[in-house]
Amino acid sequence: MITGTDANMGTTPVRLEHLFDEQALVAWMVGNVEGFAGPLTVEQFKGGQSNPTYKLITNTKSYVLRRKPPGDLLKGAHAVDREARILSALGTTSFPVAKVYGLCEDDSIIGTSFFIMEMVEGRIFWDATFPDVETGGRAAYFDAMNATIASLHRIDPALVGLSDFGRPGNYFERQIARWSKQYLEDADAGRDTEMDKLVEWLPANIPLGDETSIVHGDFRCDNMIFHPTEPRVLAVLDWELSTLGHPLADFAYHAMMFRMPPDIVAGLGGADLADLGIPSEADYLAAYCRRTDRALISEADYAFYVTFNFFRLAAIFHGIKGRVIRGTAASAHAKERAKSFPKLVALARESMEACL
Repeated sequence: MITGTDANMGTTPVRLEHLFDEQALVAWMVGNVEGFAGPLTVEQFKGGQSNPTYKLITNTKSYVLRRKPPGDLLKGAHAVDREARILSALGTTSFPVAKVYGLCEDDSIIGTSFFIMEMVEGRIFWDATFPDVETGGRAAYFDAMNATIASLHRIDPALVGLSDFGRPGNYFERQIARWSKQYLEDADAGRDTEMDKLVEWLPANIPLGDETSIVHGDFRCDNMIFHPTEPRVLAVLDWELSTLGHPLADFAYHAMMFRMPPDIVAGLGGADLADLGIPSEADYLAAYCRRTDRALISEADYAFYVTFNFFRLAAIFHGIKGRVIRGTAASAHAKERAKSFPKLVALARESMEACL
């Protein structure tokens, strides 16, 4: 089995399918990235399921490049321009993000659009049990994640120039329709009976009430860079799925870690939380509610939010499966991810039954 650490940590030589004209990139950076000077060495990060991500190394500084993958892409997917925009907007606040140095939407430079951002040095935890942290210190790391997502949801989109970053209202209705459409239209990846049931059930069972905030869309411990020695988040990564949406959808996605098997993405499924010094899911939810000044969420509503998110992640993994079949998957271990699609559908179905 490929572990999260083995599969994602570090860099590798650029994979054959993701090679590009490095001299063309250098020429672009000279004219568009302040302070840049070659020579340049390019390596590819092992992680990154959707958008190929590279480490750019010079004699004085390192950068990160995120690009659209080559090949035929689904409409609206791999929106690196949106990633660059939200990173730049949040960079005007105290929220922890990497600095963006430049965005290039000219496909003639390296074959697809891309952006260059700061290389933030720190720790990434690919295992949600935080095994490298002493038992007595783990709660502080979870509290830091909780505080970070709560602070994101408290940012007024209009104040950072993101009032048009997504459509306000009816988030669940629109997202369920989007991911259902992507699932149904990806003929290469095929259909699943249980997934079809979720496509039918979800839009008919959306909880009452609506609100809008900036949402990350993929808020997990392995999408954060922590301080080298302190329980502090230095940068939140991978904003491809960010938009304006319902904050409770975003939080429930993050909180799926409490139920997620660790062989899919960073998860605590089956772990003894008390023995590990990690807060319970209920306590974690309560802390978020306190930080965002909201009443505790009903069990039925929370079960829906979790169901929606397992469905959404299943749809994403279904898309990875399709890209593997088409030969456009960005990550070397995308095939392993694609195999997890049935497990995610089963978890969504289990959570759905808790709503009934």
